[in-house]
Amino acid sequence: MSRDLGNARKNKNDEFYTVYEYIQKEVNAYLEYFPDTFKDKIVFLPCDDPEWSNFTRFFAQNFENLGLKKLISTSFSTESKKHNGYQFSLEDFLTDYEKTSPQFDENITATRGKIFVLERDTNGSGNIDIKDLKWSYLEGDGDFRSDEVKALRDEADIIVTNPPFSLFREFVAWIMEADKKCLIIGSQNAITYKEIFPLIKDNKFWVGATCNSEDMVFRVPDGATINPKDKEKAEKLGFVGNYTRLGNANWFTNIEHGRRHQPLSLMTESDNLKFSKHKDLIEVGYQTYDNFDAIEVSHLDSIPSDYEGIMGVPITFLSKYCPEQFEILGFGAGELGTQAGVRPYDKRLKPLSSALRDGIPYIYDRESNTVKVPYARIFIRKRV
Repeated sequence: MSRDLGNARKNKNDEFYTVYEYIQKEVNAYLEYFPDTFKDKIVFLPCDDPEWSNFTRFFAQNFENLGLKKLISTSFSTESKKHNGYQFSLEDFLTDYEKTSPQFDENITATRGKIFVLERDTNGSGNIDIKDLKWSYLEGDGDFRSDEVKALRDEADIIVTNPPFSLFREFVAWIMEADKKCLIIGSQNAITYKEIFPLIKDNKFWVGATCNSEDMVFRVPDGATINPKDKEKAEKLGFVGNYTRLGNANWFTNIEHGRRHQPLSLMTESDNLKFSKHKDLIEVGYQTYDNFDAIEVSHLDSIPSDYEGIMGVPITFLSKYCPEQFEILGFGAGELGTQAGVRPYDKRLKPLSSALRDGIPYIYDRESNTVKVPYARIFIRKRV
């Protein structure tokens, strides 16, 4: 896990602003599959800090190109941010745009969220764009769980945002409760959450089209602590300034983008054992778990095309998952692993990891009397 993302979850420091190019690249993938994905739709961007957000900027600038019906963007109040563990002052979040607006009220701006709305040409330019955005204060602090923001959710067709990392589980449940389409960013490890994985297994939620299993760069507010190594990696990717890199960020969605229906090109089991570039596979072959009737496949390109039994694969598999090619059966951790059929481990064995517990598949090495515990595994089976 990226140190910045780990600290974000620990300290509830959720101020990571998405780069414009990532949004454009991801949205374009949906348009390539279906050009009218956003046509006549109300797009809602909650938790979004409109003054700073590239989500607001992108959808406002492309309002007419996308054929949107309406764009709504809301933000948390500054006080609610502080209550959630933020270490920034009100001045860190105020912009000249807000402070010079006629409706600006310094007596309430710290405690009330804001809403930006775009739906028509308000300045007579003949176009609907970012200059036509109108904003006002919300009655409450902008929390997505409030009745006020829920009403905006219910009005919308598609919800797009980079939600607070610390509230990802709750945010997804909030979306699913209203049966809305969504396009959001979260940690790749969210795949392993007991609240999220069943949605993926049941084909109600999947990873997005781009940037998955890759480094993603995010802007952070002035004064935020940035790990020097992450800052250096961001600079190598061309982002200089208050940027950090998160190594395990993912797009998640329930909007069809087509790329997830492209099957993996794979070798047979026998060809993998002869020609694989992975030394561990050549040396020991496909090992079977001691407490689950499945084989361990440590590398995505080592998935055998002709194996008809159950296979345990890394969670990065989901970035390549084609539901017509493979069936997802379960996830090998805790409760979900037990539900998938993973048997309790033998407590007489000496584990290499103190994390070994029921629901996690393992391989027992009898020569060394130790247990190999592969990192989180998704159980899949080839569709016949």
